[in-house]
Amino acid sequence: MTIKFSRLAFAALMISAAPAWSQAHGGSADHAQHQQTAPKSTSPAEKAMDHSMPGMDHGKMKMSDTPSPANSDSMPGMDHGAMNHGSMDGKPKTGQPEKAPEMTSMDHGDMNAQGGPAPADARDPHGYSGGYTLDKGPYTTPGTPRLRLADEHKFATVLIDRLERGYGKNNNDTVYDGQAWFGTAYDRLIVKAEGDVAKGKLQEARTELLWGHAIATFWDVQAGIRHDSGVGPDRSWLALGVQGLAPYWFEVDAAAYIGENGRTAARLEAEYELLLTQRLILQPRVEINYYGKSDPALEIGSGLSSGSIGLRLRYEINRQFAPYIGVERVSKFGKTADIARADGALTEETRWVAGVRIWF
Repeated sequence: MTIKFSRLAFAALMISAAPAWSQAHGGSADHAQHQQTAPKSTSPAEKAMDHSMPGMDHGKMKMSDTPSPANSDSMPGMDHGAMNHGSMDGKPKTGQPEKAPEMTSMDHGDMNAQGGPAPADARDPHGYSGGYTLDKGPYTTPGTPRLRLADEHKFATVLIDRLERGYGKNNNDTVYDGQAWFGTAYDRLIVKAEGDVAKGKLQEARTELLWGHAIATFWDVQAGIRHDSGVGPDRSWLALGVQGLAPYWFEVDAAAYIGENGRTAARLEAEYELLLTQRLILQPRVEINYYGKSDPALEIGSGLSSGSIGLRLRYEINRQFAPYIGVERVSKFGKTADIARADGALTEETRWVAGVRIWF
């Protein structure tokens, strides 16, 4: 009896639960279809929540059944090829591409980079010229003024590197050594002069008239003539050399000469300035002379003829005027020394010197 009642209760329970299960599972498709076909009523609140972009036609948006694995960034099931975006003002497109809006051109003519007119207390641009300008006054430039660079101007200078009195074992003498030039940075006319005066008489002198041309930074090639005078016959030479500033600040002057009757000669001079202070300068100097042919009239033998090495300490009162003191060793070599010995003259001598260096 108890078993029969339990079976009847279970059957009644199943019969009562069948409609609810059918509505939950079997009727879900009909319910979804009803939701798709039923017109959707839009309330004012729902209209406020509509964030769709104006001009976008959602009617042609196609939702695919499955997401596209090729593009993981796209929305699953959305076909972007069919999306029709209208103009931003909400008007649909007509099929023709719209013309991009033109940017209004900016007129720079009214713009003032200086921020308006100059103030009343602004500095006069001609305040340092005394009122003179290039278009009026005594310095008026005819025509259109042209910019002139530094290498177009002509300059001149005179340098007396040595003007000194030497004191030796047997005699004293006065020596001068300088040069002057006039021209531009690339081409200039150069005059060099060096001589020795003893006992009121010019013993020997060398004077050169050269044309210099810049061939590299700090270097000039020089060509011209040389004339020797003093005791004995005069000699004339053609000169070709270089002068400039070597690496490590060595001032170099080297030249070769060709004279009459097949005579040849060469000369090398080098100086270095060691700044002990900005005004106190120690200057070593070396000079060497060479002759290719003996000249007995001038007591000169072939080969390495003579040379000197000296050390001078100068104090620059200003850049243009500097007195100095120093010591110098003068020597004769080879056949020139043999000629000096035959005449009873010294071949080596140490001289104390005092002089002044001037340039302007």
